[in-house]
Amino acid sequence: MSGEVSVSCVVITKNEEAKIEECLKSVHGWVSEIIVVDDESTDRTVEISRKYTDRVLIRRMDNEGRHRNWAYAQAKNDWVFSLDADERVSEGLKKEISEVLNKDTSFSGFTTPRRNLIGDYWLRWGGQYPAAQLKFFRKDRFKWEEAEVHPRAFLSGSCGHFNSDIIHYSWNDFAHFFDKVNSQSTLEAKKWIHSNRKMSMPHAFWRAVDRFFRKFIRKKGYKDGFYGFVVAFSDSVYQILSYAKYWEMKNKQ
Repeated sequence: MSGEVSVSCVVITKNEEAKIEECLKSVHGWVSEIIVVDDESTDRTVEISRKYTDRVLIRRMDNEGRHRNWAYAQAKNDWVFSLDADERVSEGLKKEISEVLNKDTSFSGFTTPRRNLIGDYWLRWGGQYPAAQLKFFRKDRFKWEEAEVHPRAFLSGSCGHFNSDIIHYSWNDFAHFFDKVNSQSTLEAKKWIHSNRKMSMPHAFWRAVDRFFRKFIRKKGYKDGFYGFVVAFSDSVYQILSYAKYWEMKNKQ
């Protein structure tokens, strides 16, 4: 297909029937390979994905970092674009990536600004933007830490930077936002347990206060109005929730 770039777009899914189609539409006909790695969805995610690619692979997620590394290893191309089901590629970013591929580059990967939205509202402050993500990389020079939550990215070589955005439909509404805070804090507590990290209630409270002022004041989250307050407050509550679950897990042990 004319205009196609030699890139493997890898999408991780789990019950994403409401969002996966728009995600795949944003890269279909532009990249030469689309790989969807599905974590045993029970909705129409797989059915919808097969409209856009034959490479729909089913694998139960055991650990986020390990799961993503396995998914990238399936790519046929040297360059991988990692995309989540709630993300869309902007036309400007497509142009920048195409330009990079048309010339020799010394970079092993590139970060991309990510425009996070709650519903239709774009969060511009509080550290939410540009919040660059390492999304485009050479397959043999990149891997994730094999951690269950918030894994770190490891790139061998130098990193470049794109100016155009990925559009990230992060949360449908506040209810969805709080659901994610709850699930992520559970994974955070498990991470502390597995790494034998020592946490205390005073330290958790200090982290809670620090996170709120850092996001809402220092990073100007107040400029996003009530949205900015909710995000900063939730980041604060996240610390307490994580500690409460950690404390409970420790006592059960």
